[in-house]
Formats: sequence, structure tokens, C-alpha cells
Amino acid sequence: MQQETWTTDEFGPSHTGSVGVLLRDGTVPEPAYLMMTEHGSGLTTSQWTVYDGRSGLAPRAHALRAVCSCGWSGREHPLDWERIGERLLGEAAMEPADACEQEWDEHTVEVEKSAVVVPEDVMEQLRRLGDAVERLTKDSPLAALRAARLLEVTAERTAYWAARDARCEVGLAEAAAGLGLNEDGARHLLARFGRWSPYSWPLDY
Repeated sequence: MQQETWTTDEFGPSHTGSVGVLLRDGTVPEPAYLMMTEHGSGLTTSQWTVYDGRSGLAPRAHALRAVCSCGWSGREHPLDWERIGERLLGEAAMEPADACEQEWDEHTVEVEKSAVVVPEDVMEQLRRLGDAVERLTKDSPLAALRAARLLEVTAERTAYWAARDARCEVGLAEAAAGLGLNEDGARHLLARFGRWSPYSWPLDY
């Protein structure tokens, strides 16, 4: 069972959210092992719905909370097992799980606010371009694809010197904070636009 996660288009794996599990002692459980065959073969998962304490291979969750790959976590949502009873955890605890997703959404809004500001006129032009390409799709999908490709070409051309200047002017931690990414994400983004190996910076900086 694959763990359900959430991402945004802009921040991608730098801010991957999910419903996290806490045990009664406040610790995070290890991934649960699910047997798939009678011979004992199976898989591991951290999907919150399996932590019901019934299989013998996964402990019972005490609370749920939103977590993010950046290290952020939301508030705890204790589970009422008397109310849950014999129902499946994935059905009985959807309300706190939905609350976790909403809290993670609010977290990504704060990440966006903390990133370097893009002037509103530039943001407006980007929105208009995106809307125009979507409208074009209805009339001519191929024309829309060509327009999207031209946007890619423009991004690669215009971001080249921006990436190179950023490499000279700021450190990796500052670049990551300004872009709303983790350091690995910032390293790969600047390397892609600046056309150098992501493993050469900041080693030679």
C-alpha cells in the first residue's frame, strides 16, 4: 500500500506532505510490514490507515498530524478508539485526516509567502500566458503544445544568467530559502537552468 502524499507544482518534493502517525508515547512508528502471501512476503508502508493495532504488525495510532518532508509538522489530532470501534481506521478517521491536509495546505501558503517576491506585473503576465495556452488547447491542441514548448525555451534562455548570477551572489542555503525549496531542490534547479552539474555547487563555490 503506497503512502498517500501531497505536493504542489512549484515546490514539488521539497515540500511533500502526508498524514503522520504518533503513538501514545509521542514517538513516530516504524513503517508497517504488510504480508501479501502465505509465505510471508510483503511490503512496508507508512500509510496512516494501517496503524489500527489489529494486524499485529502495525501498532495502534494514538494521534494523527500533518507532516512535511521539510521537517514541519502540524498539531496533533487524538483518535477516539471507543468511537472508532471495529470500523476501518481509514473510514472512521477521515475528519482528522482531512484536517491534516488542510493544515499542510496552510503550511505551503506560508512557504510561498516566505519565498522571494516576484513582482505582481510579472505574476499577472504568467497567469495570462497560462490562461491563454489553456484556451488555445480547446481550438488547437498542437498549437497549445507548441506555445508551451516556446515557454520552456524562453524559461531556459532567460533563467540561464539568473542562475549563474545567483550562484555568484548567494549561498546555497539562501538560494533554497528564497526559492521555497530544500537545498537539494535548489541545487538541482539552479544547475538545470545554469547548465552545470548539480554536484559541482557549492563544492567549487
